[in-house]
Amino acid sequence: MAAATYERTGNIATITYNRPEALNAVNGEMRECLNQAWLDFQADEDAWVAIVTGSGRAFCAGADLKDGAGSVGTFPGSFFEKPTINSFESGLEVWKPTIAAVNGPCIGYGLTAVATCDFVIASDRATFAYPEVRIGVPTIVGALRLPGRVGWADALELLLTGDAVGADAAKEMGLVWRVVEHDNLLDEANHLAERLCQGAPLAVRATKEMAYRGTQMPWTEAVRMGETLRLYAGNTDDAAEGRQAFQEKRKPSWKGH
Repeated sequence: MAAATYERTGNIATITYNRPEALNAVNGEMRECLNQAWLDFQADEDAWVAIVTGSGRAFCAGADLKDGAGSVGTFPGSFFEKPTINSFESGLEVWKPTIAAVNGPCIGYGLTAVATCDFVIASDRATFAYPEVRIGVPTIVGALRLPGRVGWADALELLLTGDAVGADAAKEMGLVWRVVEHDNLLDEANHLAERLCQGAPLAVRATKEMAYRGTQMPWTEAVRMGETLRLYAGNTDDAAEGRQAFQEKRKPSWKGH
């Protein structure tokens, strides 16, 4: 079995960290599988929403220290071209909605992936930590992502102490959206994914992209980009279907084009 798997049921894809014997720590093999899984999701036109979770009792235990170099993955080009976007965590552009279903300990790389997802649903058994500073290693991508998800002091508490926090504390600081009973975790994640599939997939992606890019751009440029996306999405087959379904008072049948 691959160290990370990609499976799709209907329009919902599930990406699973799959080294339960190592608490899903990321080694070179898993990094390659994870990167391919996210590329598969990005390219799969029938996949509209992704759920990422872990097998066994952990979500992800961070980097496998026995294969630290492999866990980072490969970078194309020369040393001077770093940093390069080479993973979901480090900035692969995925405008389809993403859901983290955190089933247990979520550490290092795992927490950075969670901070990248749009929605975080946590089992009541989940914990979250960035322990890198305790072994003399700075957290970089996590330090870039976390302050955008939680308050400054909450971010630095996680990043600078290395202490773990439970699911309820993570929800209180805004890292987690919902905490659910452990046995209900994947049901809750799939229910949310089904709700997210109610909208036309191209309209959903355009809206998510603008929600993100709008925070990075001056107002006028953001509005101009948004109106361009609106014109594009408004001329798709799904937009025509949406208008017709509204007139006929029925549920639309989206095709993703």
